Amino acid sequence: MFTIEHEFDATVITLVDEGETPLQEDVTINSFAECVTLEQFDPRTDSVQKITLSPEQLRDLAAALDLPEGVYQLRLTPD
Repeated sequence: MFTIEHEFDATVITLVDEGETPLQEDVTINSFAECVTLEQFDPRTDSVQKITLSPEQLRDLAAALDLPEGVYQLRLTPD
């Protein structure tokens, strides 16, 4: 399950784990113009862990989800 909210400066997506137990904590994705952050509560440290991705890193991650093992570099092609 997930939710999508549009705020003033970001789109916020929250991923809720509905799999088999043990369930993972919710993941919150904040999409800003200049970056994307992923946040998840870590009960071991009682704190929120945060990862920040550039737009290019997010593009590469999206492409990597459907590719086989290997090393890749995405290049823009001229129109």
